[in-house]
Amino acid sequence: MIDDGTQWRRFAALLPPADAEEILGCWDIGEQEAGLERLVAGLLKHQVPISETVRAEIAMAAEVWGTRTALAPSLGRCLSDHQEDNGLRLIEHADTVPVPGSSAGDDPALADLVVVPWITCTRCGQVLARAHNEEPWGCLSYLARHYVLFFPGRSTSTGLFAPDSAWDALAQLRMSCVQA
Repeated sequence: MIDDGTQWRRFAALLPPADAEEILGCWDIGEQEAGLERLVAGLLKHQVPISETVRAEIAMAAEVWGTRTALAPSLGRCLSDHQEDNGLRLIEHADTVPVPGSSAGDDPALADLVVVPWITCTRCGQVLARAHNEEPWGCLSYLARHYVLFFPGRSTSTGLFAPDSAWDALAQLRMSCVQA
């Protein structure tokens, strides 16, 4: 697994040097939220094409730093490099329909939750989803209660992760194809 600092430097390297320095400066002073906003803005400004795997990694970083909802529309507008990307792909869109937790597995922790499919492995079809509470007013909880790995159409999840283990869930999604 790549450590946070290395991942951040990989993100910064996507941009021209002056913009990259700003991104690294945000990391150094603990302003990751601002750094992610600048990263996505820089990708759009400089029309930097990115792979679907990089898009998913940026989405994961935004999730971890609490800016996923705010950055999702801009991240979606970033150019694709249109390369064959046998890796990860964001599957969540504005019209993604959450599904009952039971559709992602039989783990009791999912029973009262709603699952939002989020990132898929393009090789094996396994999905990383966010599992949320449904609030009394009908919206999903802002923060995920769990992250779950599952194969759509199967009744057993392949992994359930705590709210602070989002990167671990993504690493497991990547490793599942390597192990198969």
